[in-house]
Amino acid sequence: MIGSFLVYAGLITMLIGLGSMPRPLKFLGIRTRKRAAQLIGVAVLVLAVGILLPADEIHVAKPESLLDGFSPSWQFSEAHATHVMTTPDKVFKSIKSVTAEEIRFFGILTRIRRFGRPGPESILQAPEKQPLLEVATRTSFLLLAEEPNRELVIGTIVLAPPGTRFTSRPDPGAFKALIQPGFAKATMNFLIQPDGSGGCLLKTETRVFATDATSKRRFAAYWRIIYPGSSLIRSMWLQAIKQRAELSGVPVK
Repeated sequence: MIGSFLVYAGLITMLIGLGSMPRPLKFLGIRTRKRAAQLIGVAVLVLAVGILLPADEIHVAKPESLLDGFSPSWQFSEAHATHVMTTPDKVFKSIKSVTAEEIRFFGILTRIRRFGRPGPESILQAPEKQPLLEVATRTSFLLLAEEPNRELVIGTIVLAPPGTRFTSRPDPGAFKALIQPGFAKATMNFLIQPDGSGGCLLKTETRVFATDATSKRRFAAYWRIIYPGSSLIRSMWLQAIKQRAELSGVPVK
């Protein structure tokens, strides 16, 4: 979070500095080109600190979920939760059936992520009418494990050594065992916890484990740039699941 904040603070400050070079933006207190150049220098420094900020490795002390089993260690993560006023079975069905078009801002954010370029079907270029999880697991993600009405875990390789070619998709066991240098793998879950009063808490967590120091540095820059958009997508994804689940038992008028 801190790294991402510094990266964006540096980028915004740099844009202000660059915008002040042709004509100083005096209303922002930048009265000379020299001051603008100094601002750019500060921005570069802040940006570099944000990118190079060390990422500590976290370890699970006692596995308590399927996610813990597939990702017991990680350096980058984000977690979100929402309360859903319906039963776990309806929430689980909604996790599997919610579509890209139901997730607010999903289309805009994924177009930004891929710089507006078209591409093959993937979670970043998902057909609007198809379940997003189904699209993910038939393209770049693996369905690693699921416990009906409680938890579902998916994973993908987000960084690999140049020239890496897989002859076939890894199975869950191979994904879990992947620790060779040069890789970073992301694991994401949806976890349902009944609240004892007819509703439940729906959580999602994403963890990324880089297998060596070089991969960790490479992935850190990417993560800290995409983090705000990624966080918003996951929050809106939960809200779409919540809405679909809570409306699933409402009769159509």
